[in-house]
Amino acid sequence: MIVVTGAMGFIGSGFVSYLNQLGRNDIIVVDDFYQWLKEKNLNGKRIHDWVHRDLFLNYFEKLASQVEVVFHLGARTDTISEDKAIFDKLNLNYSKSIWEICTRYSIPLVYASSAATYGDGAFGFSDAHKGTEKFMPLNAYAKSKQEFDLWALEQKKTPPYWYGMKFFNVYGPNEYHKGRMASVIFHAFHQIQKTGSLKLFKSHRPDYEDGGQRRDFIYVKDVLQMCWNIYTQKPGSGLYNTGTGIARTFADLGKSCFAALNVSENLEYIDMPADLRDKYQYFTEADMNKWKSADLPLPATSLESGIDDYIKNYLLPGKFF
Repeated sequence: MIVVTGAMGFIGSGFVSYLNQLGRNDIIVVDDFYQWLKEKNLNGKRIHDWVHRDLFLNYFEKLASQVEVVFHLGARTDTISEDKAIFDKLNLNYSKSIWEICTRYSIPLVYASSAATYGDGAFGFSDAHKGTEKFMPLNAYAKSKQEFDLWALEQKKTPPYWYGMKFFNVYGPNEYHKGRMASVIFHAFHQIQKTGSLKLFKSHRPDYEDGGQRRDFIYVKDVLQMCWNIYTQKPGSGLYNTGTGIARTFADLGKSCFAALNVSENLEYIDMPADLRDKYQYFTEADMNKWKSADLPLPATSLESGIDDYIKNYLLPGKFF
């Protein structure tokens, strides 16, 4: 059986759908099922068992011999919150417990790390293990991910294979529930539909023009395939960037949204809130050399194609993946 934590969430629910497409129905889904804000993400999915997050660790100990692999995609992902206690509980200590059970029972582990661990990018975006300790995350969420990555690298006893997937800017279907934490594409779609225009943040740095801030945007369908490929092809264990390796501007993103909606471009630029300016990443771009060296297939979806598919096949008709 395959365990997927965070299974009602954005990437987790997409991964359950991806597994179903592969013909896998032997899936144990784990999440906080007391909060039915995301239940539509799992509607129609073929699932073996549902286990609440608070009950899962005991369940896992008893059923470990039947588990093939764990995809630990659950996390508290609020990048605005500074509640260290909740991040320690859910992102750090809970992940340690899953790691330790996987280690005892020799179960491969694929877990969600984040490109947010790179902070402002001053030390680059390489997933080489040497130098990982230098990164300076900009918020409590990112710090919790960094702390677990560093802890994992220090462990002498590990799962037989383990992979920390450093997700870059993921967008795509099943993020309806995320509110302010949803992708820029999601918010752009609704803003253009409502007003006919799109407001983006001005640059507050002289080396970036307005709309010239660049991020490594990756379509969720590519992320799902990358998670499965790394498990099935089993390269050396460790941290792996999960991005396209090609940074694109927010202006490019906006133009692609207008094109997908067949609406004339109307971009406006507004001041970034003062409290965000010190925590804002102006540039992210995954160094994909480790991925290439492992002879793993790179993501194939361009920003334009991903946005077109997302808007036309999911956002406009209100469908889930």
